[in-house]
Amino acid sequence: MLWDALALQLGYNATLVAIGSTLLGVAAGITGTFLFLRKRALVSDAVSHATLPGVCLAFLALVVLGGDGRNLIGLLAGSAVSAWLGLLCMNWLTHNTRLAEDAAIGAVLSVFFGFGIVLLTIIQSLGVGRQAGLEGFLLGTTAGMLRLDALIIAIGGAATLILVTIIRRPMMMVAFDPEYAAARGVAVNRTDLAMMGLVMAVTVIGLKIVGLILIVALLIIPPVTARFWSERSDLVVLLAGMAGGLAGYLGAAISASTPDLPTGPIIVLVSFGFFALSLLLAPARGVLAAVLRHVQFQRRIHIRQGLLALAQGQMIYEPLTLRLLHRAGLARADGVATDAGRARAAKALRDEKRWEIVRADLTHEATAALYDGLRDIETVLTKDQIEEIDLRIGGPHGIQP
Repeated sequence: MLWDALALQLGYNATLVAIGSTLLGVAAGITGTFLFLRKRALVSDAVSHATLPGVCLAFLALVVLGGDGRNLIGLLAGSAVSAWLGLLCMNWLTHNTRLAEDAAIGAVLSVFFGFGIVLLTIIQSLGVGRQAGLEGFLLGTTAGMLRLDALIIAIGGAATLILVTIIRRPMMMVAFDPEYAAARGVAVNRTDLAMMGLVMAVTVIGLKIVGLILIVALLIIPPVTARFWSERSDLVVLLAGMAGGLAGYLGAAISASTPDLPTGPIIVLVSFGFFALSLLLAPARGVLAAVLRHVQFQRRIHIRQGLLALAQGQMIYEPLTLRLLHRAGLARADGVATDAGRARAAKALRDEKRWEIVRADLTHEATAALYDGLRDIETVLTKDQIEEIDLRIGGPHGIQP
């Protein structure tokens, strides 16, 4: 059944939910990247929690106007207004008071969410409209999603993605260096507001699928996942969109194939799965790569120290050092140096003396800062400079590794 869901063969509504979730994931991943690079990840939390009062007030307004209170466009419009007010409050507190941004975010988040919970409790006690299930906006729900709801989410996700594509350049400049962006004529405050507005748009259209609490994860986890794989900003944006879209698609498919599983939490868990794999397996920044680099660094140190010991006629007592030298063909099992080992040991000892001269000479101050005990001196000095140092050292010349 999972294969049917992945192949979009479980019905029209399930297909729309999958497409909508995919577009939402792509939009959230790409939009969240700018927020992540701007170091404002918590803003998404404030925006998402600020939507709850708007949902509740829109529900009450729809009931007063004679509706059933479950019109998705009306509820999303209310959440958008509420989220925008939350953003304005947060910006005002940040720029016009002594509160730091994190404190302003905490204040807006707690007050708006608390007010929303109070309104939600009142609605549940009124017995009007079709309020049952309104709390689904907290964690998301697609069980009762209509075709129109899915279309609204899909169209909203696509529109947000198009807007991000149009203004990506100024947002990227502001995210990396606001001062440079201002010098280039970019309106930093307006760009920040536009960025927050896109975050708000993603949050609003994602309420039905993942809910206002979990939408934060969809905005932040894909960019963090992508950051493990690349140092280039444009590639990070692309990878974040792919990670978010794939998480939305797989999460919707898994939920559709197992009706008892909620869509929003499954999407977030799939996204976390991508993050965990990236954390472990990313080639440059992953945990496994870091462990391998550390092991290689230790081996280089052991071999270097072992060569210096051989050059000075000292015994090697460390089993790992002896084993590494023997494996490299530099020493026998009993610790006696081979011909290649003696040449390498003589070279290592002479390099140490060369580095001592370099570090004592103020004219080589910049070069001396590169010394770490492992770097080949030929990579930082020219052949003529090395010959000049050898003349000061005296003794044999031209020792080959």
